[in-house]
Amino acid sequence: MTEPAVLLDLALATALEAAELVRDRAAGTIEVAATKSSDIDVVTAADRASEELIRARILAARPDDSFLGEEGDDIVGSSGVRWVVDPIDGTVNFLYGIPEYAVSIAAELHGEVVAGVVVDVAKHDVYAARADGPATRNGAEIAVRGPADLAHRLVATGFSYVREVRAGQAAAVARLLPEVRDIRRSGSCALDLCRVAAGSLDGYVEEGVNLWDHAAAGLIARRAGARLLVTPGALGRDAVVCGPNHGFQELLDAVRSAGFVRE
Repeated sequence: MTEPAVLLDLALATALEAAELVRDRAAGTIEVAATKSSDIDVVTAADRASEELIRARILAARPDDSFLGEEGDDIVGSSGVRWVVDPIDGTVNFLYGIPEYAVSIAAELHGEVVAGVVVDVAKHDVYAARADGPATRNGAEIAVRGPADLAHRLVATGFSYVREVRAGQAAAVARLLPEVRDIRRSGSCALDLCRVAAGSLDGYVEEGVNLWDHAAAGLIARRAGARLLVTPGALGRDAVVCGPNHGFQELLDAVRSAGFVRE
């Protein structure tokens, strides 16, 4: 069955189990297992173990589905369903013991995300949504924050692990900062998008994020009343801009003027 509710149930059960694994690993010794795009873009053994668990649970239940994970090989299935997984979003936070990291699982049906779960591992908060239902946190419906002038908006961002890209991002942040209430940087795209959904942030922008970073949380934000746009970034990578539907164009204009995205 490919109904969003069925896919969401599997995503939720699997994400909770993976979050428990990550929580257990956080209590022990955490070491870098490998690096990816640069020497500061790290992978831990817990990232790999979490993805292996998620992959095993999902493909045991749905062996004909496709699977895209941050840490493992892609699997191409025949069902029309693809799972998009970030086993630990916020790995550097996890490595340093900063309680800002999440397990993220999304299910696409014919290329459209129809179910998503993000578990805030340290805080035990569970964000979820499906394409035909509301966004929730721990089972209670959530919604974006009310309208505000741009100068009164709290906006989150993130930075690439590629040093040259970071310099451009830092310059864009410096240009945006005087135009908004303040800037936040948590180190987890998924959690920032969930905070937009829950009304704890007024917006989010970052260049260089991947599909697994925002697939689940993006659906949650949209179902809570946000708009999410993936657009070419100023530095040549995809950028994500997300904020409440009301006032979104003003946010987009501001981040474009600051140099986050292309004109």
